[in-house]
Amino acid sequence: MAEEPLCLLTIHAHPDDESSKGAGSVARYKDEGIRTVLVCCTGGELGDIANPAMDQPGVLENLAEIRKNELAEATKIIGFDEVVMLDYRDSGMAGSLGNGDLRSFHQAPIDEAVGRLVAIIRRVRPQVIVTYADNQQGYPHPDHLKVHDISIPAFERAGDSGWYPWAGPSFQPSKLYYSTWARARTVGMHEAFLKLGLESPYDEKWLNRPWQDHRITTRVDVGRYFEVRTSALIAHATQIDPTSNWWFGLPPEVLSEIHPFDDYILARSTLESHAAEDRLQPPTADSPSSLREDDLFHGLR
Repeated sequence: MAEEPLCLLTIHAHPDDESSKGAGSVARYKDEGIRTVLVCCTGGELGDIANPAMDQPGVLENLAEIRKNELAEATKIIGFDEVVMLDYRDSGMAGSLGNGDLRSFHQAPIDEAVGRLVAIIRRVRPQVIVTYADNQQGYPHPDHLKVHDISIPAFERAGDSGWYPWAGPSFQPSKLYYSTWARARTVGMHEAFLKLGLESPYDEKWLNRPWQDHRITTRVDVGRYFEVRTSALIAHATQIDPTSNWWFGLPPEVLSEIHPFDDYILARSTLESHAAEDRLQPPTADSPSSLREDDLFHGLR
């Protein structure tokens, strides 16, 4: 049993990422009495207006403030107890001018960003941290890559008092997970569109993306929280088109039954049950995981 109150910390790049990745898990753990905290690394200032209804005068010019308000509404729906902004500027897509902005997350010195994240970890004291995977071939956004790059050393250094003595008393989290999207979910959605006689937005390019299903170690049942994810996504009105077939093209009762899970890869663990070296590193295609969990807090309660 954990000696301290259980806490889940999730790390995301932009407002709306917290809604599209693992929102159901956070809502579930909140209902179970676990403290839930979000670190959002940027303000999403360079996001596009993906919802035609929001393409109005003044929106793009005030996008940073609007996305801040959208994030506040979405995190309220999900049930986050605390939202911490790391306060870096959105870097934009790879190769864009935003990548060179010295205020951007992309340009932030690694040691500086890691130290800021360590300070949050030591204050919040989460047993479980969720971040982005090491393999992001499917969507190599500079800010998503940077989230991974700072999360790994932050997990490792938070418990070492020799690092960042200014960041508070040391605290070692127990488990670090990568969030991932299973191919099984996408295939299931594609087949459901076809079965209903609808045009699927998932073409061969989508279906043949570099998936990581063989690495999944942990599958959390979030079937009861399907509507939480939907409502949180819609709260990001500038980024999510509520008429989009990609997000909402299937009837809710169909969509909620296709893959009522959030999927994760256990990347680091300090628990004795995971002490073997092969359990400390994520599995590979040649060496798939034999570990299966249905709870991010498995071994902690």
